[in-house]
Amino acid sequence: MGTNAEMKKMVFIQTNDETAFVQSIMEHQDTLFSIAYSYLRNRHDALEAIQEMTCRAWMKRSSLKNDKAFKSWIIRILIYICIDEQRLRKRTTVISNEELDDAFNGATVGGIQADQLAIRTVLESIKPKYRHVLLLKYYNDMTLAEIATILGKPEGTVKTWQHKGLEQLRKLMKNRGDWHEH
Repeated sequence: MGTNAEMKKMVFIQTNDETAFVQSIMEHQDTLFSIAYSYLRNRHDALEAIQEMTCRAWMKRSSLKNDKAFKSWIIRILIYICIDEQRLRKRTTVISNEELDDAFNGATVGGIQADQLAIRTVLESIKPKYRHVLLLKYYNDMTLAEIATILGKPEGTVKTWQHKGLEQLRKLMKNRGDWHEH
């Protein structure tokens, strides 16, 4: 069995008390915000995604079979919400990489260097399953085992996706002539 605190958490998850359920989600607020922000790159959108995740998790709480998987379950819901938001953005906003490069060439925006913005722009070109692994690993400091749990995939698959994602990232960055000039 678990500790008394762990048992209380499990009760919060299975309860009909919305406040207790939200408290159990808020214990992971820093991780959730970090993940949402790494996908959406906007504080307001990240908070909105977390709010939507909380609502969906509350509505689907009975589908959670293993209380110990709560954290990875809510993170998976959050990732799907972020992916949906990214798809929506693609339909509404089209800015070429060249326009972004011109706008941010050598500039610092909100404490983020132009090179970091360039990497994030290139990340958008990488296959989604690889991009998810790279975002969770390098922007959210998660282990491959944690990522495998969240994505519901074997750790070996996640390692392969990480390797292939990094390979695509290197290839895309190498093709950017101005990248090596900095």
